[in-house]
Amino acid sequence: MPLFCFNTAADYLAAAREMAASGWSALARLLAEEAADRTRDPEEAARILRDFPHSGPRQED
Repeated sequence: MPLFCFNTAADYLAAAREMAASGWSALARLLAEEAADRTRDPEEAARILRDFPHSGPRQED
């Protein structure tokens, strides 16, 4: 697995795709949530979250 440098929403999204492809769907969802949080466009953030479904409610800080 490649080493990721997380600086932007795109970085988190790329990592989420890698985790999803590797079968780590829960980790993929967490990374997608961070990507969505870093996305300024609400429609794009919603699309990101739709692409990575989750099985339970999101845990907030």
